Order: sequence, then C-alpha cells, then structure tokens
Amino acid sequence: MDLEKQPQQPAAPAESAPAARPEYADPKGVLRASDADRDRIADILRDALAEGRLDAEEHSERIEAVYRAKTVGELEPIVRDLPAAHPGGPEPAAAVGYAQTPAYDPEQAGGPAENLVAVFSASTRKGRWRVSSRTNAFALFGNIEIDLTEAIFEQRLTTINATSIFGNVEVRVPENVSLRGNGTGVFGNFEVSTLEGTDPQAPVIVVNGWSVFGNVEARPKRGKWITDLQAMVQDKKRKYLGH
Repeated sequence: MDLEKQPQQPAAPAESAPAARPEYADPKGVLRASDADRDRIADILRDALAEGRLDAEEHSERIEAVYRAKTVGELEPIVRDLPAAHPGGPEPAAAVGYAQTPAYDPEQAGGPAENLVAVFSASTRKGRWRVSSRTNAFALFGNIEIDLTEAIFEQRLTTINATSIFGNVEVRVPENVSLRGNGTGVFGNFEVSTLEGTDPQAPVIVVNGWSVFGNVEARPKRGKWITDLQAMVQDKKRKYLGH
C-alpha cells in the first residue's frame, strides 16, 4: 500500500540566542552607590527622625548602615518601610522644627557641601556660621579644626566626612546635640565620643571617615551649649503655623 504523501512542514527557524550581557553590566541593585545616593537615603532618615517615625537609636543604626553600603541594592532596604521611599504613597506629615517647610529655604537649609583642605597647612572653621548639611575635611600633613559650638544649624542632620593622612582633624560640638560616628584608623586614630541630645529637636551630627598615620577626633566641648536652640525651634514653629 502506497504511503500517503504528507506535505513537508517548513522547518521552524532556530531561535536566536539572547545577546550576551557585557561583563561590566550589573543587574539592578548591584550598581555602586554614589555620595548622592547615600545623601538621598540620609535625607529620608533625617525626615523620619524629625517626624517621629524613627527613634534616635534606630536612626543611628540606619545611618551607620547607609555609610557602610557599597551598592544601591544595600541602600534601598534601609528606607523600604518609610513613606518617603515610595513616591506614589501618602505624603508624610510636615514636621515642625528643623524640617524644611515653606517658611524655610531649602537651598539655605542644605546648600552645597563645604570643603576644608589642609595640605602642609592649617584650616579652621569656628564662630557664628551656618553649617552646611555636609562638610568634607581633608588633612595631609596638616591640621583642620571644625568648631560647631557657636554654629547655626538649619537642618536636622549634619554629616562631616573627615580624612586624615599624616594629619589631624578635630571636631568640637556643643553638649546639647547628638554626636555619632563611623570610621577607621590605620596606624592612626579615629575617635568619636558618642553623645545623645536630651532635646528631641537637637541637631544630629555624624562624623565619618578614616585616618592613616593621623588623627580624627570628635567630641563635645565642655560647657558649650546651643543657647538659642529652643528659641530657634519656636521661631520656626511660629513661621510654619503662620503666626
């Protein structure tokens, strides 16, 4: 019996293999975090502290994690449970005090980072001055002194990134602020005297950095207080409420 001839089916085209991803291409979340990425997360934590969503201990732990993070994927979980991390979610309540409100100019409150450099020299910042939200201090065979005891704080969180190579960076703060730090000394000294302010509206100062055959030190200056702290907070509150 003759076999019935079956029409030949056209061969299916071979599926093309997906293009190989370059070795330098990183999946989402593995990209290296930049200073701007860390500052963005730190700002969210600062607002959460001011709003009462985080207590001082939780804020301290998360800030340390922010400045230890190497990738974007390590940063995002730190603020995953906070409203500011979800733009489509409900707007967080406006905080009174150091939070940036319509009565407050964000450019004045934050502003660009301030850079202090001492190479075979000395640099000093003290007296009555407006503190930037971030200060970078670099000492190479030099000395840098940052005295915040009479400074004006226009933001809740102030970060100082200190690097000392055969040099010295000294930070002095008033006794009624919160002081925290995270750093390393290599054949040198990195020392931050942790301090917790009793006033819930007190500024929070975080000193990060490292020293090589040098010294980075941050501690409160005995007897120095921000005497106008309460007046400053009350004034901002009246402006915010429109009185």
